[in-house]
Amino acid sequence: MILPIGSIVNALAIVLGSLIGLGFGAFLPEVIRKIIFQMIGLFTLVLGTKMAMESNNLLLLLLSLIIGAIIGEIIHIEKRLERLSNRIKAKFKSKNELFSEGLITAFLLYCIGSLTFVGAIEEGIHQDRTLLYTKSMMDGITSILLASTFGSGVLFSAIPLLLFQTLLTWGAYSFEPYLQEAMITEISAVGGVLILALGLNILKIQKIKVSNLLPAILIVIPLYHYFF
Repeated sequence: MILPIGSIVNALAIVLGSLIGLGFGAFLPEVIRKIIFQMIGLFTLVLGTKMAMESNNLLLLLLSLIIGAIIGEIIHIEKRLERLSNRIKAKFKSKNELFSEGLITAFLLYCIGSLTFVGAIEEGIHQDRTLLYTKSMMDGITSILLASTFGSGVLFSAIPLLLFQTLLTWGAYSFEPYLQEAMITEISAVGGVLILALGLNILKIQKIKVSNLLPAILIVIPLYHYFF
């Protein structure tokens, strides 16, 4: 097993950002918060475009997205995640009235994004932590804003994030012999489209159920073997 350094850095970035948010974030003017979110959205679009353009088979990319989206809609991934977050929220107890809401909101924001899956896979297979480091920067900045609104619950979201991403990294590491580099490229390309969708959501250009697209990242694997 490899040490999930990328996920550790990611968790520490959230803790640091949350501490800053708890101490100083509340004093940020609304206009500054808006600008920061816009820059995160634009950067997400650029990153997603770059990854999606690396695909060597656009038909494979399209089919993976369509089939994955259909599966996601049928099993209602987004709705299930919303129900789960409400259950966990009800179980948390804190003097902070927004503790549970802050923890769950932050965890979903940090872990449902495509960077979580693609970044963890890249770390597990290639020990390439570039995406997770990039995600750490984005999550750290975002946690400043979230913690200033929701309080200490955002800080504690770093714990489930670390566990979740570590499992993904170790899983990718374990199945490395069965994964081809060309196939990983196609997985990253599909992830890039999801990142694009995430950017559109952040910029409020178009509301896309990104969670329902997550099966596409897995569907690309059998489709790849069918095509090649």
